[in-house]
Amino acid sequence: MELYTNLREGERGAWVSIGIYLLLSTFKLSAGFLGSSEALKADGLNNFTDIIASIAILIGLRISQKPPDDHHQYGHLRAETIASLIAAFIMASIGIQVIIQAIQHITNPVQQTPSILTAIVGLISAIAMYIVYKYNLKLGTRINSAALKAAAYDNRSDALVSIGATIGILGSIFGFPILDGITALIVGVIIIYTAYTIFHEAAYTLSDGFNVEEAESLSTVVKRVQGVETLKDFKARMHGNLMFVDITVTVNPNLNVIESHRITEEIEQRIMKLKPFSVVLVHIEPHLVEVID
Repeated sequence: MELYTNLREGERGAWVSIGIYLLLSTFKLSAGFLGSSEALKADGLNNFTDIIASIAILIGLRISQKPPDDHHQYGHLRAETIASLIAAFIMASIGIQVIIQAIQHITNPVQQTPSILTAIVGLISAIAMYIVYKYNLKLGTRINSAALKAAAYDNRSDALVSIGATIGILGSIFGFPILDGITALIVGVIIIYTAYTIFHEAAYTLSDGFNVEEAESLSTVVKRVQGVETLKDFKARMHGNLMFVDITVTVNPNLNVIESHRITEEIEQRIMKLKPFSVVLVHIEPHLVEVID
């Protein structure tokens, strides 16, 4: 099945992120401690949380490829979403730690100017993360992986964080030491915000939330199918990267089984043309007009 092939290909993007994050977090934390920069240490911890998130995505992608069994007749595609939920809690705890350390640095500043090396490391990191962002976004779009695209946007925010850390370090070097602590505080807030975003999206998906505008758009497609009298019910939910759609339509009660089946196939084909990774179930009912005496 093409969906599972794409999930396997998506692992490549997760491995790239893990490798880059591991390299950058090591460099940033080492340079941050050696060069006395709270902002760069916070940025390094930020990348450490991203390693955890990327590992969670990798594990989720791997489990999601398991075929359906007696206990999981719809497959294991939601494993990826559950892993993201766990990663969000870990990221939030590290973000809180970064904020606490940043506040301590601001209230009790250490009169030590960061090394110019820390600014160079921050700038190189920003460039590297932007390249990873472009790679994962392209791969995630091609294989239609929501998790990989979310990871790509996280890569982009990490590039912006590294730019902010670099600015804070340069400000501290040029006589504004408080900027280093303030930048670390901002990085901590960004970590928590990213964790909240991942948590919100995962919880929304696991609770069968579905975009209202997308539901209305797909409903319009169904109503335009020749032979559909009314659209009585439309339900949709995401199961990992697979979309399940349940539809009830009414048709002319005089149609035979073959004609009614043609309408259901047309509905399925039109939706799957827009959403290739979907399972569409159509229920047909006779269209009855009430006669008012």
